[in-house]
Amino acid sequence: MPPSIETLLAAIGERRARVGIIGLGYVGLPLALAMCRAGFPVLGFDIDERRVALLNRGESGIEHIPAEPIREALAAGRFEATADFARLGEADAVLVCVPTPLTRQREPDLSYVVASTRVIAAALRPGQLVVLESTTWPGTTLEVVKPILEATGLLSGRDVFLAFSPEREDPGNADFGTRDIPKIVGGDGEAALALADALYGAAMARTVPVASPSVAEAVKLTENIFRSVNIALVNELKVIYEAMGIDVWEVIEAAKTKPFGFMPFYPGPGLGGHCIPIDPFYLTWKAREFDIATRFIELAGEINTAMPRHVVDRLAEALDLRFRRGLNGARILVVGIAYKKNVEDTRESASFRLIELLEGRGARADFHDPHVAVIPKTREHPTLAGRRSAALEPERVAGYDAVLVATDHDAVDYRALALHARLAIDTRNVFARAGADMTRVVKA
Repeated sequence: MPPSIETLLAAIGERRARVGIIGLGYVGLPLALAMCRAGFPVLGFDIDERRVALLNRGESGIEHIPAEPIREALAAGRFEATADFARLGEADAVLVCVPTPLTRQREPDLSYVVASTRVIAAALRPGQLVVLESTTWPGTTLEVVKPILEATGLLSGRDVFLAFSPEREDPGNADFGTRDIPKIVGGDGEAALALADALYGAAMARTVPVASPSVAEAVKLTENIFRSVNIALVNELKVIYEAMGIDVWEVIEAAKTKPFGFMPFYPGPGLGGHCIPIDPFYLTWKAREFDIATRFIELAGEINTAMPRHVVDRLAEALDLRFRRGLNGARILVVGIAYKKNVEDTRESASFRLIELLEGRGARADFHDPHVAVIPKTREHPTLAGRRSAALEPERVAGYDAVLVATDHDAVDYRALALHARLAIDTRNVFARAGADMTRVVKA
């Protein structure tokens, strides 16, 4: 092994190694706090100077991440946030946690990864470990990141060390935090794997070393494709069973009593979040290089993408049957703008598409979300930015022609909502679970 690996391994073992983390959002901040709790000094990097100032004041800015661990890390001298990327040379290990979105043509957008790698290269020094955590197609670490780093004259495996370890965050999950989730690690050579495994092993309950960065990248995509395909299956079953007058939720609850051979997945109004709507298409794009069609993945994408329109069609049918009116001019309240329950994260939320479809058919749509006061700016839905959450006052709810539940936040009183709504469209089975009066509830 190169001599520098022994120095860095010793620094990791003694908790002297300084960890730099690029991107202090939903992935980077929990990772930074996990490293701080393990005893490492952490230097966090973010291009948003307001976010840097917020963190250095001991504030989280992310609802499900409490401020106390940040304050403790600041008081112990283990954490500092900065927007000065020239300081990357101070870090012994640099972990990259930046977004990997899709373009409008559903192709991988690696601009954040490339930009981050270039700033790392500008400050790169011998003996550093660089780990990409951002979800991407198999081969990115070796085919995109490695050449940028090696253009400095420092070689991976000899002068610097390169690895991939996919993030596995589940915002708002009270049962599995960053430290509890096994960490997949793939290194560019034995030295890089040993270093990355030692670093994450010091902070996480368990590591899972694999043969290469490409294998680690494929693991992450496989996890999210598995979910996408199975969600598509139950969404398709929902449509079929609706036509037959069968409640798909009751079917799933009964099916999951089987102690083997079945895993429950649940339908919804469409996919949301930073993983499932995006990650499968990274593999689809890469597969074209090998002249392979990803038919299963693309079919799942088609089914899941069609769900918002299906929900709006069900709402229109219900309005016609109950009130003999259409969507044009109807007032609709969408409950839940976040992509999943009990968080404020709106990335890729299906609710945005629901609102656009409703308004495209002439309806007037408001939203209520106990975790999102104002819709943030997004590339895909710029016209929705700045809209504010409406109150769930009984008389106000009664003034809408229909209430559409898109996200089943626990903070909403669904019994009261069912009592006061003229019509409730339920995409999450939340009214039945809450024991609400189902007289005016339609599942969709």
